[in-house]
Amino acid sequence: MLPVHETTIRAAQGDPGERGTARASFSDPERPIVVGMDNRAEVRDFLATRRDRVAPEEVGLPAGANRRVKGLRRSEVAALAGVSVEYYTRIERGSIAGASPEVLDAIARALCLDDAERAHLFDLAHAASPVARPPRRRNPKTWAPHRSLQWILDAVTVGPAFVRNGRMDILATNELARAFYKDTFDMPGQPPNIARFTFLDERALEFYPDWGMFADVTVAILRTEAARDPHNKELHDLIGELSTRSSEFRTRWGAHDVRHHGAGFKTFKHDIVGEMTLAYEGMSMESEPGLSVTIYTAEPGSPSAERMQLLASWAASERGEASPADQKQS
Repeated sequence: MLPVHETTIRAAQGDPGERGTARASFSDPERPIVVGMDNRAEVRDFLATRRDRVAPEEVGLPAGANRRVKGLRRSEVAALAGVSVEYYTRIERGSIAGASPEVLDAIARALCLDDAERAHLFDLAHAASPVARPPRRRNPKTWAPHRSLQWILDAVTVGPAFVRNGRMDILATNELARAFYKDTFDMPGQPPNIARFTFLDERALEFYPDWGMFADVTVAILRTEAARDPHNKELHDLIGELSTRSSEFRTRWGAHDVRHHGAGFKTFKHDIVGEMTLAYEGMSMESEPGLSVTIYTAEPGSPSAERMQLLASWAASERGEASPADQKQS
């Protein structure tokens, strides 16, 4: 069962979207139509999957010999959160509108939610409110960075720098980011989308050596955005398309995992320069809520840094100019 409301998807017959082999699926004549997310189902499935993951021993409860559930019982979550069983049951069944921040915090603690999961729970509660205001949206096909933002991106010359939205559309880049994600940019349709590349282009299996990890992160970012902006038709259309065409996406979407994409290290295998291990930092844009800037860079003096310089030289040669690294050496 797909977590997207079952009446909103018109699925193509068959399942051409096996892991990353779906370039042939671009010819699929029937596309999914997604109208909206069922907030009650989202709340139910999220809380139930989190409850299943908490072992009684983790929260100081005895496991017991006759336990018939994988994780905690509803009654145990209610007791840990300090609310009645009836009230918690109503919340888990989707009646989350009106729940106070104190109650949501208590449930988050009872279920051992991390920061991203706690924020997701609050987003679901906000979306259920009858007075909730939708977040600001931009048309990714027409949005353009203001001049100063593009100057900032272009000032990053040692690694890829780009702006994306929660749907994982790439909206603005420096030259290295465009060279880095060149396969994403030559996929059909605009704007270039990291999620669509990950699940619907076989080249992603080479670009991401640990494809499974990247797939998990991609789905978790989309799941987080779906709660933040539950009425975004373009986002729902993308989720519907990926759910229809990729069984790998469907499996991960059903897990209800969420995450904040902040900082860390990732390994890529670029077809021009080879394997690179890069540090990354993601930063939310105060001037453009809902958008983020991501910058990748290699450890100075490392083989990855040398390969990034090679990629910069290749990108400059494609444009017919010397790269910043080459200019410094001359």
